[in-house]
Amino acid sequence: MPAKRKEHTSHLGSPAIEDYLEQIHNLIIAKGYARVVDIAKNLGVSQASVTNMIQKLDAEGFVVYERYRGVILTEEGGKVGADIARRHEVLTRLLAGFGLDPKTVHEDVEGMEHHISRQTLDVLTLLMEELEGNAVLMRKLKRKLAGLS
Repeated sequence: MPAKRKEHTSHLGSPAIEDYLEQIHNLIIAKGYARVVDIAKNLGVSQASVTNMIQKLDAEGFVVYERYRGVILTEEGGKVGADIARRHEVLTRLLAGFGLDPKTVHEDVEGMEHHISRQTLDVLTLLMEELEGNAVLMRKLKRKLAGLS
């Protein structure tokens, strides 16, 4: 029996931390800045919870936080945020491409994005790109999927 794989699938080992870094990354991309109020709204948590996590992320070197001025990502925080955002995008595009309902896609992606290895993400990315470029194969797979229901 093969030994269990010990590969870490995320940079930090904490989905909550990764969710915060992903949100900060996405806000900065979309708006040019990230504020505690926006992070709280997007994550569905209190501003006090966000402030506590931001202070932790600041202490760990992932963000720079100045009260009343917002949050910026450090180089390392930016790498982690971009990596998680990429995982989210690939998984979302792959699942949505099969016509799954948006709620299911969202819930499944939120569960999976923190637990897949880089190698698995590379495989899924390749599959997604091939399927998006091959409408005939995608229709065939959707028909097969419909037959499973």
